[in-house]
Amino acid sequence: MTKGKNQPCRHPIVRLFKWLLYIVFLAFAALVAYAYVGPFFGVDFAPPTDEIREEIILETG
Repeated sequence: MTKGKNQPCRHPIVRLFKWLLYIVFLAFAALVAYAYVGPFFGVDFAPPTDEIREEIILETG
């Protein structure tokens, strides 16, 4: 690759890594925003609170 007047000499892998880093950062920011704004739109993040009872039979030898 040659260095042009307005173009820096960068390898395609470096540009790909940079864009991948941008996408990961934006995805993380979107997840954090969804966690904060989600309850305003009716999303419930609370776990179910039903009691579950199951009989366990232990075999003793």
